[in-house]
This record gives sequence, C-alpha cells and structure tokens, in this order.
Amino acid sequence: MPKLSLKYFLFLLIIINLSACNFQDGVNKENHSEFNITAAQILGDSNYIALCYGGYRTISRDTQPTLTQLKEDLRIMRAMGAKVLRTYNTKYAEINNLLKAITTLKEEDPTFEMYVMLGAWIDCENAWSNAEPNHEKENELANAEEIARAVQLANQYPAIVKIISVGNEAMVKWATSYYVSPNIILKWVNHLQQLKLENRLPKDLWITSSDNFASWGGGDSSYYVDNLKKLYQAVDYVSIHTYPMHDTHYNPVFWGLKASEKSLNKTEKIDSLMVRSVNYAKGQYFSVKSYMHSIGVEKPIHIGETGWATQSDGFYGKDGSKACDEYKSARYYQLMREWTNKERITCFFFEAFDEKWKDSKNPNGSENHFGLFTIEGKAKNTLWEMWDQGAFKNLTRDGRPIEKTYNGIKEDLIYTVELP
Repeated sequence: MPKLSLKYFLFLLIIINLSACNFQDGVNKENHSEFNITAAQILGDSNYIALCYGGYRTISRDTQPTLTQLKEDLRIMRAMGAKVLRTYNTKYAEINNLLKAITTLKEEDPTFEMYVMLGAWIDCENAWSNAEPNHEKENELANAEEIARAVQLANQYPAIVKIISVGNEAMVKWATSYYVSPNIILKWVNHLQQLKLENRLPKDLWITSSDNFASWGGGDSSYYVDNLKKLYQAVDYVSIHTYPMHDTHYNPVFWGLKASEKSLNKTEKIDSLMVRSVNYAKGQYFSVKSYMHSIGVEKPIHIGETGWATQSDGFYGKDGSKACDEYKSARYYQLMREWTNKERITCFFFEAFDEKWKDSKNPNGSENHFGLFTIEGKAKNTLWEMWDQGAFKNLTRDGRPIEKTYNGIKEDLIYTVELP
C-alpha cells in the first residue's frame, strides 16, 4: 500500500483515541451483575465452556446473519453449556449484532450468561492482493481500524467482552497470504495494554494473540526471535492453536494402525487413534510451555483453537488420511474436553456451526465442516447424547427444529467411518 500521510495518521489517532476516551461512561451505561467477573476467573474454569463462533449461513460474508439468527444460535450454544465465544474480526456487522443479541438476551433472561473473546484481524502489507506480501510491514490502515473498533466494542460492552485477541494465526509462516512478524503483533498488544494503564480500557480486560503453537515457540527454531520473547512478556496469557487432524496428512507420526491393534474391532481401533491424536495435541501444548519456561516467563496457556472436521474430499478424506467423520470428531471433542477440564485449560473448540464461506468453491472441503452443528442446525454425533437428554428441545435454527444427523442411528454413522 502507499505510504500514509502525516495528516492521515493524525486522523487515525483521533479515531483510536475517541474509541477509548469515554470508557467510564460506557461502564456506567451497563449494570449487569456479571460485570465483575474477569477473564482471569473465566479462563481455566470448566464451567465456562468455550467455542469459536461464526454465524454465517451462505457462501459469502457479504450476507450477514440477522439479529434473529444470532439469538437463535446463542440459545443453542447456551443449551450445550457454552458461556464463552471467540470471534475473529471487527469489520463486519456480525460482531456488533452478536454483542447486541447477547445484551438483549440478558435483558430478557437475567440468568443468560455469555462472554466474548473479541478478535482483531491483523494483516501484512499487500495481504490478499496481487502484489507480493511484505511480511515485515503491516496493512497500517486496516489493522489500525480493526484495533480501534475492538477498543470501542470492549468499552461499549465491558460486561461481555473479556478478552481481545490481536490477530488470528497472524504470525505462523504457512499463512503466506497475510502473516506478519511478531513485532507488529507486539506493537498492538502494547498499545492495548497502555490503554488499560491509562484507564481507557477495562483494567481486567485480558490481551493476547491467538496463534499456531509453532508461532509461540513450540516448533521450528526460526520462530525464536527477540520480539516473540517480548510478546510473551506483554500478553496477559498465551493462546495457542493445535490441529492434529491436519497433521494426519502433514506429519502423520501418530496416525495409522499398529500391529497390536489389528485384533480390535472398528470402533476400538478408532478410539486408539483418537487417544494418540489428543496426546499429539498435548505434546504441542507442552512444547509451548517448555519454550516459555526456557525464556524465563510464567503465563497461563490456553487453547484458542482446536477441532476436527467431519467431512473432507481432500487430504483428510477417503483418498487421503481418512481422518474426517463425525465419530472421530466426537471422540476428539470428548477426549480434549476431559483433558483440558482436568488441567484447568480453557479450550475454544472450533467451531459451533458449519460455515460454507470458508471454502466457497468446494462444498465438500474440510474447512466448511468443522461445526458441532450442520448449517441446517442438525446436531452432529458429538452432541447426540445431549440431544437425547432434551437439551435442544423447542430450539430452532432458521426456524427448523434441532434434529440429529443420521437420524441418530449409530450403525449408519459407523458404516461411513473409514480406517486409515
């Protein structure tokens, strides 16, 4: 992008400052009883189930979910016990409407409880364009606007927004279209922390960056840079992503059947695979913890993203690692919840509902099928037991009642499951 003028920078600073200057006024406008609960209390508490959420129904984010649709989704997620949602950017109407929907539901039902980890998307210079991405520089205009909107929303909804995440997988080098060097993430984290010190953001608001485990020093040594160490010092906690499902193709050291497992039945074989998959995720978590300790830092580490797609016509499907189906996804979810709950690690599971805009040209692509619910609102295998207990009775998505996939017939599901 062209160099920005001094006049423009001054204008941008005014926008950012205006979004932060009236924090106390924003606090006075809200009297929710949950206002005093903090991210420090929420994170690590297994009573606060965390989900990644996007409410998009179509192949493009040009079509925004309505307030009615968002309220439907919120009721469904609450019914499965979710109390913390992670979002990804601030430029779309969805996040404003989501916060309005939560506020409305709180007013309708004082027991309704939902909090948000608010994402601010960060891009490098020339990201998503025909020009060569410059990973050492940022898209100054877009990033500043994302942060300014995040500040404004955190001040407007302090009873709901408990965390701001600067960037989503914004430092990992395989994100070739947009990744930035750690100094850019550090710049914005420091900016937000300074606003807290100046009482222009809630002092208990936690600031982090949510990124691949490797970006946090848990993988290749090329990530071991001074600005990463400074970032560890700057954030309130570390938010890592771990995806064993992807590594069933890229690094399948844990995948495949052992000779000792050949006598097991089909589901027992898969159960063994999923235990190894969770152990693989644990390894990535502890690799980050080991690096953190090696640089003399002690901060909480939580999982900002993990998940397991239920369908793939690519690397993870029947012609690839055969990783994707509802049974494997359910076992991964159950085992990850058991481990993270026991260890007091908050785990934002990706994601609540399928979203087909993520791979709009390929309906069967894995990125479209990470949801615990289908686009139509059918509960996948992970949630069948909860459905049987009546959790979703009288709830709808787009006016349709919540049903089970495969009509709840496990034999029909297992028939579709393939061994690697």
